[in-house]
Amino acid sequence: MNFTVAKDPRQILVIALGDPAGIGMEVVLKALASRDLPKSMKPILVGCRSSLLAVHNRLKQQTSVPLADPRHLIIDDQPLQMGIESGVPSTHGGEAGFRWLTRAVKLLQDIKGRALVTAPIAKHLWYAAGHEYPGQTERLAELAGSNRSSMLFTAVSPYTGWRLNTLLATTHIPLYQIPQALTPELVNHKLTVLLDFCRRFQPCPHLVIAGLNPHAGESGRLGFEEISWLTPLVLHWRNRHPEVRLDGPVSPDTCWLSAARAWQHKNQQGPDGILALYHDQGLIPVKLMAFDAAVNATLELPFLRTSPDHGTGFDIATQGTARPDSMIAAIRAAWELSLTQVDLTRIKT
Repeated sequence: MNFTVAKDPRQILVIALGDPAGIGMEVVLKALASRDLPKSMKPILVGCRSSLLAVHNRLKQQTSVPLADPRHLIIDDQPLQMGIESGVPSTHGGEAGFRWLTRAVKLLQDIKGRALVTAPIAKHLWYAAGHEYPGQTERLAELAGSNRSSMLFTAVSPYTGWRLNTLLATTHIPLYQIPQALTPELVNHKLTVLLDFCRRFQPCPHLVIAGLNPHAGESGRLGFEEISWLTPLVLHWRNRHPEVRLDGPVSPDTCWLSAARAWQHKNQQGPDGILALYHDQGLIPVKLMAFDAAVNATLELPFLRTSPDHGTGFDIATQGTARPDSMIAAIRAAWELSLTQVDLTRIKT
């Protein structure tokens, strides 16, 4: 299909609609009606046109919230191969979400668009459909031909305007595998990725790294990773980056306290970036502070990808009550952060 929606492809955002039984289509329709989005932005939606029209018709009867009209949107139509019922998880829905994401990346690459935004998928349904990826991030890295990818959560406080940035060293792996997955090479690399991202906003950022164990090991009494290699790594990294303030490893139970104060109070200073060593260590504080504002950004790809920081919402998919705040934030972040997009596939650590 030949898209001529914009003279400049850098005006184009490609949006994959996620699992068709979830709230992805709903939050996209609500988000694209927002006045907070750039007027020059040209979205292309990848998904099933007839399903999007059906969701739009249902929402018009359920809510008075402004909605984008699918008849006026550019849709790369990828029809469902079998019927899907809203709110009912299915293997067919997982397959559709996988297919739409794959198509969205190819489309973005073909038209050299600005960035990719993805609506939520259900990982277990991808598995059920035969696609054994921990999440969209890993599939994106494969499609982009990248050996590495990084998951960062970013949000701007509606109270202070301060930006929260949390990068995850490891992502969707079982808890018992984390000590084996964490290596000095990995942590060193993730610190450099975090530094490069934070330099978009601050030339000499203040970074913090969380400890792995309770109380950051408490001098070996609660774990040896900190004293055996994590603290020496931090000292070595500081010596290589004297212009950067790096604190840590900090006890995980207090690591985000200054960030929480900066999120709520204008006279407080928080770090420019925090490195969490595993998924829930970083996501629990992020979601407590910024559930409706946080954006999942995939780094180290040739293109920028963002996604709302929430799931498929199968339990509310038929009610018309899904909030679009995080999708609006994801679209805005894709637009704004891609202004300073750096090809992180060539990072040297």
